[in-house]
Amino acid sequence: MQTEGKPGLTYAQAGVDIDAGNEMVDRIKPLVRATRRPGADAEIGGFGGLFDLKAAGFTDPILVAANDGVGTKVKIAIESGIHDTVGIDLVAMCVNDLIVQGAEPLFFLDYYATGKLDPKTGADIVKGIAKGCVDSGCALIGGETAEMPGMYAGNDYDLAGFAVGAAERGHLLPRGDLKVGDVLFGLPSSGVHSNGFSLVRRIVALSGLGWDAPAPFAANATLAQALLTPTRLYVKPLLAALKATDGIKALAHITGGGFPDNIPRVLSKGFGVSLDLAAIKVPAVFSWLAKTGNVAEREMLRTFNCGIGMIVVAEAARASEVEAALTAAGEAPVRVGEVTANDTDERVTYRGKLAL
Repeated sequence: MQTEGKPGLTYAQAGVDIDAGNEMVDRIKPLVRATRRPGADAEIGGFGGLFDLKAAGFTDPILVAANDGVGTKVKIAIESGIHDTVGIDLVAMCVNDLIVQGAEPLFFLDYYATGKLDPKTGADIVKGIAKGCVDSGCALIGGETAEMPGMYAGNDYDLAGFAVGAAERGHLLPRGDLKVGDVLFGLPSSGVHSNGFSLVRRIVALSGLGWDAPAPFAANATLAQALLTPTRLYVKPLLAALKATDGIKALAHITGGGFPDNIPRVLSKGFGVSLDLAAIKVPAVFSWLAKTGNVAEREMLRTFNCGIGMIVVAEAARASEVEAALTAAGEAPVRVGEVTANDTDERVTYRGKLAL
């Protein structure tokens, strides 16, 4: 209760601006509506988002859920003032984890937390989230914007994403019929994606370059623009390939932990893989990071995707069919290895060297 004669404190004086939050909601409503799909009208403003699985065409679905963030890549966005791409990363990191299990992404929710809400910055972030949702075929059905002064300094913010997908019963990946000799294809990445940015930022600091300096590894782009290249969305081409052929046994999203930590997640006990590093076309950004930071090859392989953002494990006898299906879906698959018998702790072995 307000004491008579004393001015009353307001929420805005405590650092939280409800009007700014309402302004941001008004800015993002058309972006959210653009993500409509069968099963969801993609309207925001309620206490929860709804999704109709029957309207989406499923008869006996298994739901698959994933959540992730963008990591310290957001620091580059904050320091450079480029905010309209990290939302794509946020969606990609979640929905790419759904497709590797054979699930079609259905809907997405975001969490955006900041110390001081700037409606334009927030709208730019949601612009990227909406684009990621449209490009992966899922609806943005809700989210949360939290203004928390004292928790975040200056213009700092953080992002988290939550995605739910579905697959018909009996169509989940990985399959349990892995065999020695099954073929591994790699699908190219768009760059660093959203892992390893604590090391990236350390290397940039060692280089002495500012975010607005020309990128040493990319033409007509600043260093910030080049490093903020969004994570590739593999959903639509992989859904098309899975529909065209049942020769795909497993998919592995190459995120934090690189090749040695992610590929074993889809391997049955007693199996490993042999990777031909010389077959990988390494983008210039990784060569620059390795040389500038004097990063060893093994460290590169465990920290970054090194040019391969997704691994496809194909039945040996149908490898050509799988390769053709991926190519028809717009991918550029590269044969990078095969499944081996392996009972050791080091289930990913290498031959050749990366062309760093």
